[in-house]
Amino acid sequence: MDLFEYQARDLFEKHGVPVLQGIIADTPEEARAAAESIGGVTVIKAQVKTGGRGKAGGVKVAKTADDAEAAARDILGLDIKGHVVKRVMVAQGADIKEEYYFSVLLDRANRNYLALCSYEGGMDIEQLAEERPEALARIAVDPAVGITLDKAREIAVAAKFPAELVEKVAPVFVLLYGVYVGEDATLVEVNPLVLTGAGDIVALDGKVTLDANAAFRQPGHEALEDADAADPLEAKAKLHDLNYVKLDGEVGVIGNGAGLVMSTLDVVAYAGENYGGVKPANFLDIGGGASAEVMAAGLDVILGDPQVKSVFVNVFGGITSCVAVANGIVSALEMLGDAATKPLVVRLDGNQVDEGRAILAAAAHPLVTLATTMDDGADKAAALAAK
Repeated sequence: MDLFEYQARDLFEKHGVPVLQGIIADTPEEARAAAESIGGVTVIKAQVKTGGRGKAGGVKVAKTADDAEAAARDILGLDIKGHVVKRVMVAQGADIKEEYYFSVLLDRANRNYLALCSYEGGMDIEQLAEERPEALARIAVDPAVGITLDKAREIAVAAKFPAELVEKVAPVFVLLYGVYVGEDATLVEVNPLVLTGAGDIVALDGKVTLDANAAFRQPGHEALEDADAADPLEAKAKLHDLNYVKLDGEVGVIGNGAGLVMSTLDVVAYAGENYGGVKPANFLDIGGGASAEVMAAGLDVILGDPQVKSVFVNVFGGITSCVAVANGIVSALEMLGDAATKPLVVRLDGNQVDEGRAILAAAAHPLVTLATTMDDGADKAAALAAK
């Protein structure tokens, strides 16, 4: 989960990272009040989860409260790379003497953490890495040890900080690592980290990505989610603990096991080529247990997608037998009642497959079509969607 800048700033402050005052505003009038509260020069910054805000006109300096109100009026509603600005942060102005770059992230390839740091900040770090790679230090961080003060000094030296600044920035690196670990993040980035005219090190603009897999031990992170941007079907699936991802297609897909579902997506897409380019509409893994409640929840989510024209239920009975799956499908259709209006193609295989198919055949539900193989089921579902 990517955070807005103001949310990253608040997490920084929570962990003791030096930051400047910042107040969010949803209207020009609120921006004016925030500027008056902060006093002095402020910076009005669009809150969108994308880069390039400054170039797009999403960052403006305001010398007075009137300027802040006018700037907010210009920025709110602005479209920045497809992101419409609904909120701004009114930030305290900074007396910037120098700008630096620092980040710590998850290095999946090497199975450890990686600190990136440069004495030159305030610019596109990808551009710096490409044009002047020697200016960007890359230091591996052992997760079992983390960024201690000594490690932070090592990072600063590698990033070519002058000796007199190493002792200033190193403690801030340690604090930023505290955000990374304490919040179960996969990325903590500051660009720029600045040296002010008064000689202070301040995190001026932060970016944080949180690991959704750690949500069970970070209950406070739920409040950080951008509800307005969430897909309503994905939100509904999350309430039922379903592994669901919305796609742009016409065949709803339900399976048990991520590998089987991904294979089903491929087979549906391949079969759909014979029917005008029909594609899968979603990824939905109901897991090992296909109870009536779980199946009903899955069907409810998929049938709520107006793009879905047919549904392909592709289940392999392992620990859960096909009898339980078949009974779950029958019960789910009874529970949904009139809400179930789209044809279902069901392919069962594995444990007690003959008994499971017999249960579905005996139920003789008008929406259900049985398939013997995955290819057969995908073809039938694509054909029904094309109609």
